[in-house]
Amino acid sequence: MNLGQSWYTILTLFGSTLTFYVQTWDEYFTGKLVLGIVSGPVEGVLTLCIVYAITAVKGGGSFWQQSMFHTFGIKKHGFIPNYVHEMPFNQWYMVYGGVVLVFNTVQRYLTPFPNKPPLLLFLRLTNHRPGLNSIYHVLHTNQEMKTHKKVKSHSHPLYTLTPYFLTWIFVPLYLWLQPLILNQHIIPFVFFVGLINAYSVGQIIVAHLTKNPEFPMYNVLTLPLGLAVLDSAGPVLGAWPSALGDGMYQVAFVFLCMGLGVGVYGSFVYDIITTICDYLDIWCLTIKHPYNEEEETKEEKKKKKVK
Repeated sequence: MNLGQSWYTILTLFGSTLTFYVQTWDEYFTGKLVLGIVSGPVEGVLTLCIVYAITAVKGGGSFWQQSMFHTFGIKKHGFIPNYVHEMPFNQWYMVYGGVVLVFNTVQRYLTPFPNKPPLLLFLRLTNHRPGLNSIYHVLHTNQEMKTHKKVKSHSHPLYTLTPYFLTWIFVPLYLWLQPLILNQHIIPFVFFVGLINAYSVGQIIVAHLTKNPEFPMYNVLTLPLGLAVLDSAGPVLGAWPSALGDGMYQVAFVFLCMGLGVGVYGSFVYDIITTICDYLDIWCLTIKHPYNEEEETKEEKKKKKVK
């Protein structure tokens, strides 16, 4: 969409990572993956395919910076505000997201629901976003189940969302304190934030598959981001000087964090693959024990004799 190195890109990143994190969190506590009528894995992916196809045909992302009304030949009329008439496609893309949000909200209102505690009622009426939908589903399921080995209290699942939202307190704070990164070096930073989310989601998936009652609350990749915010906040607060400053050392730090993220997440993936392969005595991308008809026949005959 050619959103550029701007807050629009960060907002899009927030929505994407929130969906993956919270719906994985939902599945961990309830054992079910719940998607709305308009969901990311279906309509969201189709939307992206359409965007990519149009971008390929038109030859570049600059197409999305054109006024949609001008492109479709819609003339300016008195009842159309000037800023609406000049809005580019990428801003209309944000409007599209808002329309989907309203649609899902209305759909939720049309679905009957029983009397609920105030928090559940609020979430029921506002769970148009995948995140709120998953939060409602977890709390509602836990209330119905009364007891759950993974749930220490009714509010415990909400507490386990802390790692994600802590990260997303650090992200905008750091970019606000370091506009150089936001305006000129956002790509490596986006990769780093994506790796933070991927590592957290991976830990939740492993905990769910292994039926681990302890929710993974710790993500080592959040630590350097938090320290960077602390370092950058010093001069603003007049409390301490910044060790990294505002120039090339901040840029180097972002690339270092991206490399750290690749290393940590890569080693995590490697560890999971090798552990599973060793336990099941298989190889990852090739067949370790190919099918042999003669040997299988002999094994079957041996089993029959034993019986």
